[in-house]
Amino acid sequence: MPFLMGSSEGFRSSDADKPEGDQALPFQLDALGVRGRLVRLGRSLDAVIERHGYPLAVARPLAEAMTLCTALATSLKYDGIFTLQISGDGPVRLLVTDLTSDGALRGYAQFDSWKLAVALGEGGDKPLHAGEAPDAYVPRLFGRGRLSFTVDQGQHTERYQGVVPLEGATLADCAHTYFRQSEQLPTGIKIAAQHTVDADGAGHWRAAALMVQQMPEFDAGRLDIDQEQREDDWRKAVILMASATEAEMLDPGLPGEVLLHRLFHAEQPRRFAPRPFAARCRCSRERIDRVLRAIRREELDDMRDPSGRVAVKCEFCSTEYAYDDGDLDRIYASAA
Repeated sequence: MPFLMGSSEGFRSSDADKPEGDQALPFQLDALGVRGRLVRLGRSLDAVIERHGYPLAVARPLAEAMTLCTALATSLKYDGIFTLQISGDGPVRLLVTDLTSDGALRGYAQFDSWKLAVALGEGGDKPLHAGEAPDAYVPRLFGRGRLSFTVDQGQHTERYQGVVPLEGATLADCAHTYFRQSEQLPTGIKIAAQHTVDADGAGHWRAAALMVQQMPEFDAGRLDIDQEQREDDWRKAVILMASATEAEMLDPGLPGEVLLHRLFHAEQPRRFAPRPFAARCRCSRERIDRVLRAIRREELDDMRDPSGRVAVKCEFCSTEYAYDDGDLDRIYASAA
C-alpha cells in the first residue's frame, strides 16, 4: 500500500476561528503537483510522555515518532490501525506508536537506563543530563535495527507492512530511506519537537511535522507537464517546505493555515478540513481476557505478584489489570 496522500473535503473558513488542537491540516499545491500535511501535536504528547516519566532523551524521539505516525497515517485511506515501530539493539530497544482511523493516538518506549546513560554521557555532544538526545540520535539511541509501518484493517483483510533498515541520523532521515527504498512517490518530511517547563514546573511537549509528496500525473491533472518541469516543481516544493523554521512549526500562536500561507503563498495552497487527534488507549479488561485465554493457565504462575494475583500492565497507558483465581476460572471456563 503506497503512501498516496488523499484529499479531504474543502477547508471551512470558520475553522480558522477555532483554537487549534492536535491535528493534521491537509493541503495541496496545484501549481506544483504536490500534496502535503502539516501535523501539530501537544496535549496528546503530554498525555503519553508525562504519564510514563520518560527521560528527555527517550521522550524526544517518541514525540517525533508520534508526529511522524500521524503524518503518514493521514496520507492513507484506511479503516483500522496504522502502526509505526522502531526496534534496535541500542539503549532504546523498542518504540511503538499507532493511530486509529478515528483519531486515537498512543505510544510507548522500552529502554535500558544504564545503557542510555553510557551512550549519551560518553563522547556525546549532548549528554543525558543536558536533557536532549543529540541531533544524530538514531544510531546513538537505537543502534542497529529496523523501522516498520503496518496497516491493519481487521481480521478479514490482508495486513500491509513495510520494513526497512534503520538508516539515518534522525527519524525524518529514516523515513526518507523508507520512501527511497520502497519506490514510493517522492516524499519530503521535516519534523520538530520541543520540551518546555512552565512556571509551575510542569513539563509540556510540542511537536510538528511538514510532509510533502509528489502527486501522480493523472491525479495532479498535469499530463502535459514534461519530466524536467515535474522535477523542478518538486525541488521547489521541498525547498519551500524546508524553509519552515522549527520556531514557526512549533509556535502555538501561529495558526496552521497562516504558516502554510507564509511558506507557499505564491503557489496558492488549497487547504482542506483538519483532522483532529487525541491520546486514547484501546486497552480494556475484555482485551486482556482474550490475551490470557490464549495462554496455558499454568504458564501464568510466572506473572503472579506477591499477593498471588496475575497482574498485566498495559505498556501504552500503564493501566494495570489484576486477576485472582476466581477471575481466571471465569476466563478459562468461557474458553471451554
